[in-house]
Amino acid sequence: MKNRHTSSTLKGLLAAALVAAAAATAPAQTASSTYRGAQRDPFSKFKPQLKRKVEKKVAMPVPVPDIKARIDKYKAQKLAAMNLQQAAPKPTTALLLSEVQVKGIFRTPRGYAAMVEATPIKLSYVVYPGEQFYDGMLVAIEESRLVFRKQTKWTDGRTVVAVETRPLVQPSAADQLTAQRESEKPAAEEKKSDVTQLIEALKALAAAASQQPAAAGGAQTQTAADAQPAQPEGKP
Repeated sequence: MKNRHTSSTLKGLLAAALVAAAAATAPAQTASSTYRGAQRDPFSKFKPQLKRKVEKKVAMPVPVPDIKARIDKYKAQKLAAMNLQQAAPKPTTALLLSEVQVKGIFRTPRGYAAMVEATPIKLSYVVYPGEQFYDGMLVAIEESRLVFRKQTKWTDGRTVVAVETRPLVQPSAADQLTAQRESEKPAAEEKKSDVTQLIEALKALAAAASQQPAAAGGAQTQTAADAQPAQPEGKP
């Protein structure tokens, strides 16, 4: 009997404690006066949100200006260097490596040099190792080719460096025939000049020989006329 009263007493105390705790926390709660609308209409059919495809930027080489724009830029750099009394850049700085043809390789007191032709403008230049171009630099000259260090700039900021070579252009059969004719032309002209001079000398000798008999005949006639005695005037 005593245990029943004890358990009922504990239950009553526990219930009173719970009521007191609920009463203590109730004043701390405040009602929210801010209305938050629903994210979607609960009465409309659900439609999944479409995700837009984001196009990824593909890296590519930076476009190269045309030859006219590069030449104009070179002229501006040259003028600025002259105004500052500095060394002007070389004309090759406006040329691409793909626009260069190797016409000849020869040895100089400074070492190997090469004759290159700019195909867009048909002008030739003598270049040495270390020569700067628009997209690279000449690093070595060998017996039959030029070795370049090419630099390619990309739109993502990268610079790709590669080795590129340009072979010595071998003359074609037509070019060799033209060169042979050009080399034989001065000899033929010299030979023709010698023949012409010989003919002129022979003509001069012939003319002098033909003039000598005529001069001798005239002298004899004059001598005979002088030998005749002068007749007195008035007598036949």
